[in-house]
Amino acid sequence: MEPLRIQDPARVAGHRLLGRLGSGGMGVVYLARTPGGTLVALKVLHAEYAGEQDFRERFQREVEVARRVDSPWVVPLVDADPGAAEPWLATTFVPGPSLGEAVAAYGPLEGRGVRHLGIRLAEALGAVHRAGLVHRDLKPGNVLIAHDGPRLIDFGIARAPQDRALTVTGMVVGTPGYLSPEQADGRAGDGIGSASDVFSLGCVLAFAATGRAPFGGGAVDALLYRAVHAPADLDGVPAVLRETLAGCLDKDPDRRPQAVEVARRLTSDPVAGGDEAPGSTRHDDQVPDWLPEPVGVLIAERSAAVLALPDVEQTLPPTDSPPSRGTAGPDTGPPSPPLASSSRTAGRRRFLLLAGGTAALAASAGGAWWTVGRDDSRHGPTGVSARRPVHTVALHGDLTGPHRESGQAQGNGLRLAVADFNARDDAPFRVKTRVVDDGGDPAAASRLAAELTDDPEVLAVVGPTTDETGQAALAAYDAGLLPVVAVSPGTTALSIQGFRSFLHARLPDAVLPAYVSNYLRHKGRSRRIGIVVDRSAGDYGTDLGGSLSNALGSIPYPSVPNVVSAMSHDFTDAVDTVLAAGADSVFFAGLPDRGALIAEALHARGFRGPRVSGPALLHDRFLTDARDSAQGWVMMAPVVDPTRKPEARAFATAYRRRFGRMPPRYAAEAYDVTSMLLTALARLPAKDRTRHKLLTAVRRGTYRGITKTFAFTATGMMVIDGTGGFLWRVDQGAFVYGGPAPATV
Repeated sequence: MEPLRIQDPARVAGHRLLGRLGSGGMGVVYLARTPGGTLVALKVLHAEYAGEQDFRERFQREVEVARRVDSPWVVPLVDADPGAAEPWLATTFVPGPSLGEAVAAYGPLEGRGVRHLGIRLAEALGAVHRAGLVHRDLKPGNVLIAHDGPRLIDFGIARAPQDRALTVTGMVVGTPGYLSPEQADGRAGDGIGSASDVFSLGCVLAFAATGRAPFGGGAVDALLYRAVHAPADLDGVPAVLRETLAGCLDKDPDRRPQAVEVARRLTSDPVAGGDEAPGSTRHDDQVPDWLPEPVGVLIAERSAAVLALPDVEQTLPPTDSPPSRGTAGPDTGPPSPPLASSSRTAGRRRFLLLAGGTAALAASAGGAWWTVGRDDSRHGPTGVSARRPVHTVALHGDLTGPHRESGQAQGNGLRLAVADFNARDDAPFRVKTRVVDDGGDPAAASRLAAELTDDPEVLAVVGPTTDETGQAALAAYDAGLLPVVAVSPGTTALSIQGFRSFLHARLPDAVLPAYVSNYLRHKGRSRRIGIVVDRSAGDYGTDLGGSLSNALGSIPYPSVPNVVSAMSHDFTDAVDTVLAAGADSVFFAGLPDRGALIAEALHARGFRGPRVSGPALLHDRFLTDARDSAQGWVMMAPVVDPTRKPEARAFATAYRRRFGRMPPRYAAEAYDVTSMLLTALARLPAKDRTRHKLLTAVRRGTYRGITKTFAFTATGMMVIDGTGGFLWRVDQGAFVYGGPAPATV
């Protein structure tokens, strides 16, 4: 749970807000107290969406569905007002983790735990189906864990089987990896029935038993293909449960058992992983000891913390002024930024402690102290005693290979941050830099990561530069628990593989299409969006295209998908297909060289509607190859132009003075994450300045930099809070920064 933000109200419809539980879909979910004092999860639809009929109708449907379902294993609706200026609904608050969170942190459930989970979820689905509905999005993240059993949540896309609102032929709605074959295949002729939920239940139980999804991971189209054509991976599922799960996962919906039958089979099955004698049968007259002990402890701790929450009467901004920007000189550096605002009330401080929220590493965006002209790699700062300890921060980058401009920019950003820190008279230690160049070669990246990990002086690493070198290097860094912060790789694969020491300091590529959707639907006023996915772009292309298709499908919103073979060098057919289907905007999921091909094809057809792509097209090759056809293209990217961002202009000036040019892309981001690392390290007692303590401090903190605010989830991904996506536009043969992208949550 996060503390309330300055823009959050103190109350909504008489409910006193206590904190943020999360954001997503169409609004924010708060922890709140009802006027009677009951804790609830309060979901509020943003006003900007409430004014649009489609969003308001979707929210109304979610309320209606929640009212129709009655089960002890479904989180109940407490109250709602879908007609309010900002529509809201309140459900009973469950302080436990999601199934996904519990399994990721503590491993798979034992056999008895999977069995109990399956019985209760099957009973919950039975109640959903008796109400004439299909959930459509059963997945580990939509299952909350309580001491007595699971609770099913999120009816945002639940519908009656005959309801075609979200079942247009070819449209995929739900979460890949947990979709039924009929969902994955986009079948709409016969609707999506209750058997689809049973298939998803089988996927969830397989995940709970093994810790992995039964159809693996990877690109969206690969997940969809496996759901339709590949057998489920049930290795590791207890033998006594395997037959039941295999029945749930039958490709033919007519052969799957109904939810009530699944509950009956699991109730009468022999218990796996329990203390009962082999072959014995147990019926659930009492709640079994079904959870791993650490999960039970976590639920108890969260329950105690939530019950102890103080009243919060008002949401107020901090009253202490941020440090002013200094000028170069020995005495102008600001004091180190505080870990938490001194203006917070005692109640709010207690809230942060009890809620598990950690103090922010609140470096003011306007409070950086700039200096130029020093080579921090070789010399200590003036006025800093040589007796002070020395720590090393490393840059791991592609400095001579195909991505050398980005790697060199990040190296220079790191050097400026180190120089600024060393120039402070109050610096508790001095910092050295170490730079390694992998040339874009994954084998070299792995070797260099091992070398840096073996160097005890290196406390943190910024880099690597690319997805491929990151994938090769992270295992070595993780073995030494060496914090590594990346600002340019984009694949989500780096964050979901369980690397403990990795921090992904940018929005992944797969998240950016949410901003694209909002941009095209609102600013672009598009009514039908063409999505062209280039197979030659690999996972990058399928991640972008699949994510945008999913984002639009969940609304729903009309789109026209088209896939271009990697063997084809002519995009004319793809362009003609999407335009003939009525697309008035085009999103391209591909790389710069072939981006020029589709740009030329659209130009040849006289198309002047919105043309958008991802961060890969933010490359000089696109401008060179596309020439006049590039005019007007928009790129959605996780990077800023520091010369156009007020908070970063002093950095841009310092960069130009030191390196003789304006900062390239990713230089300011590297400056930010290096400053974040050094700020966190400086806040630690001298005895705690270790890799592990530094990693913990950064993971738990929030750092406000010159480019954006940095905060991380338990898996090391950036917290998605509506910021982090930025617009770029081609104008007169150059990329022009357009500021933050329109946020969608």
